Amino acid sequence: MLEMVTIGVYGFDGESFLDRLRQADVRLLLDVRQRRGVRGPEYAWANSLRLQAALARAGIGYEHHLGLAPTTELRRLQYAEDARQGVGKRSRGELAPEYVRRYTSEILDAADLTPIVSALAAGGRTALLCVERDPEACHRSLIARRLGERHRVTIEHLRPL
Repeated sequence: MLEMVTIGVYGFDGESFLDRLRQADVRLLLDVRQRRGVRGPEYAWANSLRLQAALARAGIGYEHHLGLAPTTELRRLQYAEDARQGVGKRSRGELAPEYVRRYTSEILDAADLTPIVSALAAGGRTALLCVERDPEACHRSLIARRLGERHRVTIEHLRPL
């Protein structure tokens, strides 16, 4: 059985993030962010170079999959919906239906997920990374669902403890 986890940045500090990955036996982290930085000093650890260095020290591989990241236009569409609903992006509970539709048709339908599926059989687990705490508020849940539906990958969503 192929297994994968997803994880966000919000709600973790650097050490608890790494601990959570270790607990889940993650050996490879797939970063699906467009912009690999996170605003705010409490999340400086998640900026690309710092994160990659910490992962290397922990013996966890890192790959950036820009092709699975939402475009700037799609991110702005979601931000507009967040503003309309009066929620901040760190407190979003779900993705806008139009964002889901467009991300799926513009990004996910064109993506070849076979290399990701092939990597899952290499031992240990692989994690999809983005920033949102809750997968329902993040495009990583859409990637995970596609992997489950089309490739029979079992998904676990990791959250801060």
